[in-house]
Amino acid sequence: MTTPPRDCVTRLIVALAVTSAIMTSAIVLPRAALAEDSQFDKMRARIAAFVADKMEKLGGSRIVYKVDSDGLRESVVTDLRDDVYKTLREGKIAFAGLAIRDGGVELKIADAKGREELKRKLASAAEGLPSHALTVTDGGDGLVRLAATDAASAARLRDLVEDSIAMIEQRLKDAGINLASVQPDGTDRIRIFIPGMMEPGRVTAVFARKVKVGFRLIDLSMPAEQAQSGTPPTGTEVLPGFKDGRHYLVAKDSALDGDDISYAGPGFASGTKDPIASFRFNGRGTRRFAHITAENVGRPFAIVLDDKVISAPVIREPITGGSGQISGNFTLEEANSVAMLLRAGSLPGHLDLVEQQVVQPAAKP
Repeated sequence: MTTPPRDCVTRLIVALAVTSAIMTSAIVLPRAALAEDSQFDKMRARIAAFVADKMEKLGGSRIVYKVDSDGLRESVVTDLRDDVYKTLREGKIAFAGLAIRDGGVELKIADAKGREELKRKLASAAEGLPSHALTVTDGGDGLVRLAATDAASAARLRDLVEDSIAMIEQRLKDAGINLASVQPDGTDRIRIFIPGMMEPGRVTAVFARKVKVGFRLIDLSMPAEQAQSGTPPTGTEVLPGFKDGRHYLVAKDSALDGDDISYAGPGFASGTKDPIASFRFNGRGTRRFAHITAENVGRPFAIVLDDKVISAPVIREPITGGSGQISGNFTLEEANSVAMLLRAGSLPGHLDLVEQQVVQPAAKP
């Protein structure tokens, strides 16, 4: 899975390390910018720790989750393979033997110019995205090996933790739990504390299932109301709309799902300035989306979150760029919530419960 850069103006790190017997290169921001950002992060962490400490003295439920770092590594290397394949095809670079091996991606490019072009395109794609930095190793005889740098892997893990925290906060809010401390705990854990709540099982039940994200074709063979009151066609089901109160007859199987999304975030429509949620697919999702839209021009398809249709646009033309927008008379908060859920649906793996306990209130002095 890929994720959007955080605070990219102050965190801009462009790094493509090209390693071989004779060359290693990396580009980073001036120290002043990085130091300023580091100081801000430290101050934010101190404030969060202070608030969490005060809340725990009130007593309540403490829950610790571990993010799926193994799933993240698998997702990163799979996305890398798909992105490399897309780059090779678009650049018409001849290659052979593209495969995942030993935590990285290997392939053979016989032509030296083709190898250099691949490196240049990957460097351009990584610009401004610390989590996309790669090592590209020339193994001789045209063999090229690509892998995420240690810094990029750490950045991906931080992004996964931040997205998981955003998802946890939204899911707690949806469950009516508005007062909670949700903070990173080490590199791959998240600590939740809810003051006054003595039933931690109520919280863990909220995260017992993963957010379901799907892109499904809409069945036009009969009205949704007729299918709802009778028998829907085989392989379809009726789902409610997110806001509009309508019902939709949609395919049960998703053409694409949350694992195909590399980025999602709130924004504004260019013409109307209405709040929207925008998204991008990874290389595999881009190819699937291009094929689906080419085969179904003129048909509507549904974007489904947790069995609710949040948007049902009509496919006007093949969409080959791998990105799209979701609109639906959203408020900015709703657009942000939809984008967060799209990201949550693309989170690799799941949250593993590490600790669950009741903390008694501190004794008064």
